[in-house]
Amino acid sequence: MKRREILTAAAGVAAASVMARPAFAQGRPKLKWRMVSSFPKSLDTSFGAGVFLAKRVSELTEGGLELQVFAPGEIVGGLEALDAVSNDTVECCHSVSFYGLGKDLSFAVGSGLPFIFNARQLQAWTFEGGGLNLMNEFYSGFNLWGHPCGNTGAQMGGWFRKEIATLDDLKGLKMRIGAMGGQILSRLGVVPQQIAGGDIYAAPERGTIDAVEWSGAYDDEKLGFARVAKYYYSPGWWEGGPMLHFFVNLKRWNDLPASYQAALTSACHEANNRMLAQLDARNGAALKRLVGTGVQLRLFSKEILDACYNETMKLYDELSAKNPKFAKLYASINALRGDMLLYQRIAELPYDSFVYSRSSGR
Repeated sequence: MKRREILTAAAGVAAASVMARPAFAQGRPKLKWRMVSSFPKSLDTSFGAGVFLAKRVSELTEGGLELQVFAPGEIVGGLEALDAVSNDTVECCHSVSFYGLGKDLSFAVGSGLPFIFNARQLQAWTFEGGGLNLMNEFYSGFNLWGHPCGNTGAQMGGWFRKEIATLDDLKGLKMRIGAMGGQILSRLGVVPQQIAGGDIYAAPERGTIDAVEWSGAYDDEKLGFARVAKYYYSPGWWEGGPMLHFFVNLKRWNDLPASYQAALTSACHEANNRMLAQLDARNGAALKRLVGTGVQLRLFSKEILDACYNETMKLYDELSAKNPKFAKLYASINALRGDMLLYQRIAELPYDSFVYSRSSGR
């Protein structure tokens, strides 16, 4: 009788233990996904955001969902990451939406359009203006689900082997430039080259291209562009605050438990904010180091900026007229943008101008 009572009691304790476990821990699948990155391993900001994401997802799911990060070329090239996820060659990637421009120019909207948003404004449209849902509606046509997962903030205008003073200086210029910027500059005579981040340095070093843009001072310094081009231009009008994205094959996403979806979304938010903070904190010191090595800072002329702006607006009108997907996204942007800019011009620009003028006068 005592033995039977002991066994009964033990069974009761075991049952109570199971009942006491968090619901999250019960019956969850053990998944190991491959995540390919579009960013050079040397960049602790963009590539590092993917590594951070993988670590946080593992922590939040208690090891239930593991993301194994692969650098460009280890499975597929950096520019092929979106295709690999869309085709289910790999489960997910950390990339930039505009690498899908070859399929549809609407892919550029998710990363940020030239002359439209800075990082904060793009974030506002994405999370509060319906942009995230609209972009995922668009991505679903390519078997993708995406979530912002990093941002560089406003970028520089790139590295040039010679000074660019007039529009004539752009004609025939071979430049590594991604996103919609290449589409616009080609209308002004530039010959855009799409080259993955890890392969950029060799091209100007060999003299096969005349100019290159990548990001801001911190990342550009790490990639060594100051050794192959002397003139560093601003502003990077084509990327005023571009977002990086975590993309998942749509079926894989839909098959995930809701708890894993929540963990991924939360980790993406953290990585998104963390990367922008890193670069805001580091770009200034990096710019001073670059200038200290002899880099020549230059501003694009008003003639060049005016021409780029005018061609950009023409392109948006043309795309809106012939591409219903782009038109829908662009209309959503413009519905929020006007009021947002109105407020920021009244509340923020006078403050920024005052602080800048006082700092400059020291």
